[in-house]
Amino acid sequence: MATDRIIAKLDLFALLAFLVPLAIYLQTLAPSVTFFDSGEFLTAIQSLGSAHSPGYPFFINYGKPFTFLPFGSIAMRINIATALSAAAACYGVYLLVTKLLEGETAGNDPRYSVYYIRATALAAALSFAFTPRLWLQSNHDKPYPLIAFLAAMVFFLVYRWREAYRAGEERPSYVYLGAFLCGLASGAHQTIILMVPVYAFLIVATDWRVLLRIKEMVLACTFALFGFAVHLHLPIRATQNPLLNWGDAKTVSQFLWHFLRKGYPVEKPVRDFSLFWKQVNAFNVQFEFGMVGLFLLLLGCIFFLRRLRHEILAYGVGILSFLAVIVGYFNTPGDLIFLTEEFFTPLYLLSAVFIGLGLFTLLRLFLNLVGMVSNRGTVTAIAAGICLLALPAAICARNYVENDQHLNYIAHDYASNSLRTLPQGAILYTWGDSGAFPLWYLQGVERLRDDVDLLHTPHLVFAWYLDGFPHLFQRSSLRQLPLESLMPENALIYAISEQIGQRPIYVDFSTRYSVPFDSFSITQKGICYQLTPSTVGGFLQPDTSVWNLYSLRGMSGDMFFRDLDTGKAILIYANSHIEAGEALIRYGRYAEGLSQLQAAIMVSPDMKAQVDQIKAGYGLR
Repeated sequence: MATDRIIAKLDLFALLAFLVPLAIYLQTLAPSVTFFDSGEFLTAIQSLGSAHSPGYPFFINYGKPFTFLPFGSIAMRINIATALSAAAACYGVYLLVTKLLEGETAGNDPRYSVYYIRATALAAALSFAFTPRLWLQSNHDKPYPLIAFLAAMVFFLVYRWREAYRAGEERPSYVYLGAFLCGLASGAHQTIILMVPVYAFLIVATDWRVLLRIKEMVLACTFALFGFAVHLHLPIRATQNPLLNWGDAKTVSQFLWHFLRKGYPVEKPVRDFSLFWKQVNAFNVQFEFGMVGLFLLLLGCIFFLRRLRHEILAYGVGILSFLAVIVGYFNTPGDLIFLTEEFFTPLYLLSAVFIGLGLFTLLRLFLNLVGMVSNRGTVTAIAAGICLLALPAAICARNYVENDQHLNYIAHDYASNSLRTLPQGAILYTWGDSGAFPLWYLQGVERLRDDVDLLHTPHLVFAWYLDGFPHLFQRSSLRQLPLESLMPENALIYAISEQIGQRPIYVDFSTRYSVPFDSFSITQKGICYQLTPSTVGGFLQPDTSVWNLYSLRGMSGDMFFRDLDTGKAILIYANSHIEAGEALIRYGRYAEGLSQLQAAIMVSPDMKAQVDQIKAGYGLR
């Protein structure tokens, strides 16, 4: 009997709101490390260390238990953690829609209202699940889905507090728990701070006099501090010197430097209207949900404005809060706007909630019209279900191929190709984050080529980074220079000049084309370059033997996923072939040179025009 009661109370729609997105995310999950921050997060999670500022301690501790799963690579296990948090965020949409629609009736038969409400909430959850932003964040290691889920839970708690308060009940525990979750969420990403005005507005709109309750305000702040205490992970783990210890936050001053993101450039671009408009459009409901989704969002806000006035206004407060800080204060340069697009995930979750209200508005209209001419409940329910699922199905179909990463080994192979072809005891200098982070993961987590020292050029100007390589920099002349005013490229030349007679020195493609190496000879070896002492500099004949050792999975068109840095990696392969091919032709090695040029076209067909131009320049067919 007890089992029967549990089954009777089981909300199948709620399970589907979680399980359907999870199934799709696992189907499209990246099997290994990807580009951008992936390799860095993976390494930090595996070593319980610290990622780039502000450290992400809660996200790191959330992901760590998944590293003990008995299958797949460490990267895949942590990617599963992100998929679970994204599915939980979809459930958050379901929970909020059902709560906001509680008590509403659909059609002429109120007995079916609860099922129609749940079906509407499921449709809203799935619409959110298949948006390009959340889907892209779900299939590899990202903190934003976790933030979105926590943001939804806090919204739900504040709404429950409002209900109780209006009913004459005092339930401050809801606010205390919400404050704790906000503090905890700050350890996943600081954008949760931009949601605080949303929650504050809902509380004040209920009764502004609660602000005069000093004891309760102090308790709420105390619970927030308890959640924020997750940041103690940073100094505590720093004392243990984990594998990835970004910022080395052992001291108060170094912790604040790390937490306040002092290591990032602060120079702002000159903003004109064109740049401002691009910055504002980083938040783009139409792109995520389509024109139909935008229409349903506006419809839901209009038709529920009277009953849910404060909740809808709170959504507007959230939009203003995010835009004021991300657009107004940060003033992001045009080439970095794509990074800020991910910050808006909590707002897209709330957008999906109000899209659910719009769906319910249309559903109720449909049911009332059908009820005038027919009473066939089953047929009507099936038709209503098809209509509700049309939006998520369309969003899923539009974004599936572009977000399918189940064959995405390009970052893994890019790093593996670089490491496996280096000589014993080499030093490899990298430049861009996406070029460095997969290398960190393969070496630090999968233990590939421990004999190689991987040095990230932009970090050579930080004392805490040099401290991590005492065998290279303990007695380095870099220690005698004012690092805070030194340019990374100058620090690189200093370091190479000291080491080049002792160890094989290599730089990656990005470093090769970011720094002039006029005082060294350069030998191209695939996508890496060896530097050797020289009084006049120059370029030696390329070594093409390493190309036969490379793995190029996904380069033949089997893998359709292409983000910005995946595309850059493909271009690096293609340009490296072109560079080698042209050099070989100059040295009279025509057959080998033409083979390299043809390989460039195989990797990136867009390079054909450039290859034909090079051939024509040398009089070759």
